[in-house]
Amino acid sequence: MLTLTDNASTIVKTIASQATGEDDAGLRISSQTEPGSGDFAVDVAASPETEDQVVEAGGARVFLEEGAAVALDDKVLDAEVNAEGAVSFSIGNQQTV
Repeated sequence: MLTLTDNASTIVKTIASQATGEDDAGLRISSQTEPGSGDFAVDVAASPETEDQVVEAGGARVFLEEGAAVALDDKVLDAEVNAEGAVSFSIGNQQTV
């Protein structure tokens, strides 16, 4: 299952609550129409779609569309804010112990 870094959890929670005013809101990640392309769309959502997988970490919620859930199953979502306040997300591999 997708995991979130502490930075990603904080940023996702902040973005979702500021955009919707709802504590249960989250970011919805969906795969693009081209299977295997590795491209994803990210939107703020007040709640998950019926078929979405919900990932919760540190009070943040991420809703994964079915294709995105499969593609991101063994990944880690990280996020950072640059000096201008722009947010960027990155996806990496989970560390195995």
